[in-house]
Amino acid sequence: MVPARKQKRVKKVLIIKMGYSETLDQALSITTSLGDVLRTTFILNYYKDWEVDWLVDGRAQQLLEYNKYIRRIFIYNPSIINELKKEYYDLVINLEKIPEVCFLAGSLNAKKRLGFGLKGGRAYPGNYLDNIVGDSNLIGICREHSKKKLNQNCFQEILATALKKTWRQERYILGYQPKSKIQYDIGFNWTTSNKWTNKAWPEAYWQKLEALLKDKYTVSWQKGLSNIFNYIDWINSCRLVVTADTLGLHICLALGKRVVALFGPTSHREIYAYGCGPYILPVSDYKCIPCLKPTCSKKKKCMEYILPEKVKEEIENEFKNHRHSKEL
Repeated sequence: MVPARKQKRVKKVLIIKMGYSETLDQALSITTSLGDVLRTTFILNYYKDWEVDWLVDGRAQQLLEYNKYIRRIFIYNPSIINELKKEYYDLVINLEKIPEVCFLAGSLNAKKRLGFGLKGGRAYPGNYLDNIVGDSNLIGICREHSKKKLNQNCFQEILATALKKTWRQERYILGYQPKSKIQYDIGFNWTTSNKWTNKAWPEAYWQKLEALLKDKYTVSWQKGLSNIFNYIDWINSCRLVVTADTLGLHICLALGKRVVALFGPTSHREIYAYGCGPYILPVSDYKCIPCLKPTCSKKKKCMEYILPEKVKEEIENEFKNHRHSKEL
């Protein structure tokens, strides 16, 4: 009689990405960066055969719901910490730099750790060094403003390298599948977060762009912001979306939506477009672009150097050169 084969145990990984600190930024914040959570989902491609748990802030939970590659979503709170300490993980990936979260990552029962952590007090088996991932390129980008400013690599390539993986243009993985149909030619994703007011394109420019387009295209202004699912449905209802560097841009990229993205204070090189459309930069003699700062003291901000006429030109090129839905 042939003995039954022993079933191979499925490996378990915990991803800690709440959005409190952006992975490529040294600043800490209690404001949840929803876009940073969504763009981190590309790493799920590396753990499709694992049991994946994800620790996240409640405000970003909907970005992870219905994701077939996530077994359990944990919302960060004191009771969940006690639950996590009962678990065993083959790998813990911590992408938050807040000290108490780094301490939590180091205290869990895990075979291996990657990501941010605390130095001193305990010998960690992962790549921990002063709250910074032990990958030298990522350390430099997080610590040195000049290196981040000059960085030529996108977020996915940098993070994949830090996780000992090779990025092969793996995409974001969005769990929720929109239920909306195409209703509008162009969506104006015009608002930005209260933290990053420097990213905002002037409202008067949006109004002028609408005036330039309204005789030829149907335009919809941003909808659904009170609920992420509704927001995704609105973006999906547009053939093309004009947006600054915000959550809406990352949702467009996750959906494969055609996009015209406006960049000023942040680096367009960090955001891989997946062939979804052009990025427009300010035409200015400002030496500070991209300044990587959430606010600006200049009388005329860099985003004001992106003119509505230029955005209209790029929109026209998009509709001329690309099909935007099966309904066209």
